[in-house]
Amino acid sequence: MKKKLTRTIALLLSILMLASCAPGTPEANSNGPVMAIAAAPSMELQWPDEESGSAEAAARGANDFAFRFSSALLSEMDSSENFVCSPYSVWLPLAALLNATDESARPTLLEALGAAGLTAGDINAAASRMLFGLTASGMNKMNEEFGYETHDPLKIANAIFVDNDEALNPEFAQTFADYFLGAAINVDFASPDAARAVNEWASDNTDGLITDIIEEFDPETVAAIANAIYFSDRWKWEFSEDQTTEDVFHAPGGDTTASFMLREGDNQAYYEDDTLQAMPLTFTMGGGLAVLLPKDGDAAGLLKSLTSERFSEIMSGMEHKTGKLLLPRFEIAGETMNIRSALEALVVPLLDANAAVITGLLEGSEPLFITDAVQKAMIKVDEKGTTAAAVTVMAMAGAGAPEETVPFEMVCDRPFVFVLYGDTFDGGNQVLFTGVVNRADNR
Repeated sequence: MKKKLTRTIALLLSILMLASCAPGTPEANSNGPVMAIAAAPSMELQWPDEESGSAEAAARGANDFAFRFSSALLSEMDSSENFVCSPYSVWLPLAALLNATDESARPTLLEALGAAGLTAGDINAAASRMLFGLTASGMNKMNEEFGYETHDPLKIANAIFVDNDEALNPEFAQTFADYFLGAAINVDFASPDAARAVNEWASDNTDGLITDIIEEFDPETVAAIANAIYFSDRWKWEFSEDQTTEDVFHAPGGDTTASFMLREGDNQAYYEDDTLQAMPLTFTMGGGLAVLLPKDGDAAGLLKSLTSERFSEIMSGMEHKTGKLLLPRFEIAGETMNIRSALEALVVPLLDANAAVITGLLEGSEPLFITDAVQKAMIKVDEKGTTAAAVTVMAMAGAGAPEETVPFEMVCDRPFVFVLYGDTFDGGNQVLFTGVVNRADNR
C-alpha cells in the first residue's frame, strides 16, 4: 500500500527482501538531476580476527530489541491472526541514526537499542562486523577457505538522499559510508524526481520486487535515509514435495485444511521442555528458521514472552534426535502496520517534537524528529526454502552421533512461532524476522 508522507522533513526507509541482485545507485538520468555525492568508504569490512566484547554485547542487544519490539507490536494486533515483522529492519537504521542524535539523548537511544553502556562508536563497529558476518563478505570468504561453493544469500545496501539545497553533515556521511557502507545521493525533493529516484533505488536493489514505495514527497522534505536487506537461500535438507499431504490445522478461529510438509529421520536438532517444542530449519549458507510450537496453543503469548536469553537457551539446548516434523506450508502477507507506538513503548527518544534530538544529520538544519513510522512484512515457507520481505518507513520532521532416545513427534497443526535468523561472528543467531502462524490454510 502506498503511503503519502505529509509535513515531512526526512524519511527513513528500510527494505528487507528475499532476492538475489546487485545493489544499485541512481545516476543522473532523464527524470531529473540525481547525482551520487558520497565518497567511497575510507575503510573496508575486515575479517573479524579478534573477539570484541562490545560487538557481542551490541549483537545480543539487537536480539533483545527484536523480541521487545515484536512483543510491543504484537500487543496491538489481533492475537488470533497471523503476524510477521522484521525487528532488524528497525534496529539497523536506528543504529545509523545514533550518529546523528544529540549527545543528551544517545544514552536513551542506546538503552532502547539494547546497548546501554556502549557508545555510538561501539555500535558502529558492531554494525560493520554484522555486515561482514551476515552478508557474503564473511560467508564467501569462509567458504572459499574450505573450498565450498559461494553465493550471496543476504545482501545489505544503505543510502541517504539529500535535497539539492541541503548539505549532509560530513562526519555523519563518512561514518555512514565507513561502517554502514552507505552512499549519499542528491535529489530535488520539490520535484517528482525525488520519489522516482528513491523508487528506482528500491527497485534496483530488490531485483524489481519493491517498487513505487513513495507516491510523492512533501516539498519540505530535505533528506531520506534508505536501507535494503536481501536474503535468499534454500534448506540444507529440503522437504520432499511427494511427502506433502493435506490435513487439519487447528486455528483459533476454527479448523482449516493445510498442506503439511514432512521431515523424518535421524540426527535432527530438537528441543523440548514443559512449555514448547522447537526445531531449527537451517539454510545452505548459514542461519535458519526456528519453529517454536507452544504446548498450550498460545503462539502470540509465546512470542510476547521471548527474550534474547530465552531464545539463546532454546537454541543452545538443541539435541540431535530421531523423529519427525510436520510443518504446514505457509505464507503471510501482512498489512501495513503503524509501529510508532511500539517505538514509543521501547522509549526510542527520536519521536518527541519538543525534544527534536536528531541534530547531526544535516548541516545548518533545525533538529529533526520522527513523525511517522510504518512497516509492512511478508514471509513464505515451502519445501524448497523461505522468502521474506519487509518495508519500514519512518518519517522525520524540524553434531555428533545421536543418543538412543525415544523418537519425537512435532506436529505443527496449531499456532506456532517462527524466528528467521542469520549467523554472526559476535552474536551467534541474529534475529531478522519474527512471527506467529495462527492460521495455515490452502487459500
